[in-house]
Amino acid sequence: MTPPRGEPSIRPEFEEDIPGIRTLHRAAFPTDAEAVLVDRLRADGDLALSLVARLESDVVGHIAFSPLKAPVRALALAPLAVTESVRGQGIGAMLIRTGLQYAAEAGWQCVFVLGNPAYYASFGFSVEAAASFDCVFAGPHLMMCALGQDPVPSDGTLTYAPAFSAL
Repeated sequence: MTPPRGEPSIRPEFEEDIPGIRTLHRAAFPTDAEAVLVDRLRADGDLALSLVARLESDVVGHIAFSPLKAPVRALALAPLAVTESVRGQGIGAMLIRTGLQYAAEAGWQCVFVLGNPAYYASFGFSVEAAASFDCVFAGPHLMMCALGQDPVPSDGTLTYAPAFSAL
């Protein structure tokens, strides 16, 4: 596939995007676990926010956010994928920033992500902010980003949506 040209559009997913989202995740990860995760989150009603990046008619990026059971209104960011041919062009960053903005506007207080601290720190995520939360994914790659001005509890238990148990 020749990489599409132009500036990507970022928007919430539509039903017509679902096959492209599935194909993107299957290509971006070693197994189809992330594609299955997104489909299950959607089927379970646990896909609080799902954004796509489109270049021309192609889905070239996707980010998903699902609610966490937590002592605060919190979302989990997972997964994030960008088509290999357009990586390094800032599409992942655009998806993250747009997703965090939508989440804040919808009244969510924070977002947790499991990932590379060096990458996610530039978006306001902090390993230290998540360190005192008890979670199956707790460790040096679990990070939190506070949204808005309200104080966020500094500890508690995080429970991911049931779809994550298959990972």
